[in-house]
Amino acid sequence: MSRPVVAIASYLEQARWNIWDARAAVIHESYVRGVTANGGRAVVLPPDDLDADVLDRVDGLLLPGGVDIDPVLLGQPRHTETDRAQPLRDAGELLLLRGALERDMPVLGVCRGLQLLALEYGGSLHQHLPDVLGHHGHCPAEGVFGEHAAQFAAGSVMAEVYGPRTRVNSHHHQGIDDPGALRVTGRSDDGLAEAVEDPSRRFVVGVQWHPEVSCDDALFARFVAACAARAASARTVAAAAL
Repeated sequence: MSRPVVAIASYLEQARWNIWDARAAVIHESYVRGVTANGGRAVVLPPDDLDADVLDRVDGLLLPGGVDIDPVLLGQPRHTETDRAQPLRDAGELLLLRGALERDMPVLGVCRGLQLLALEYGGSLHQHLPDVLGHHGHCPAEGVFGEHAAQFAAGSVMAEVYGPRTRVNSHHHQGIDDPGALRVTGRSDDGLAEAVEDPSRRFVVGVQWHPEVSCDDALFARFVAACAARAASARTVAAAAL
């Protein structure tokens, strides 16, 4: 049986390799490893804001971490600590997310991906958490990951994967203020939303930490399994139509 195909949204960044120093479509290899090590086939999608038709050819969507969401989309003035805007990436990933939700396709959002989920579900973000929490524990320094506990709601996907509590890494200065229609299923000890879900759908999960960095296969395995189940269901429907 073929592996489920997981689309991973990528970025456009200046990159160096071989003889090249050029703008490139890139993604951290750890996301690809998380998918392939758990039985999936990764397909990397560069930013594209024209349509989401490519989703008709895949079984799941992974929205990775990265630069801050443009505060224009939040209806907020730009904070001095907010990254430069990447409108194409914002538009392209929101288009993919909406297309995936319309198709009831499994979605896993990581860090920025969780924040996009909150935005799409009618929520809002804090642009700079130290202003709200009074500490830099979620991002001690650029390129340095924090580590802290997270506790999970009973009956949630997170609790099924991790139990009631675990330790997670983090590297972000933005975070959820209002989750909108999403259910918050994980929080850090300082009260910040660490995980969100849409229980009405097949699999829609966002986490504020980086399971790909810590090679956390438990969450990737659950996500890829949901993609495989959707693919199997689609094959059954197609066979019945013959």
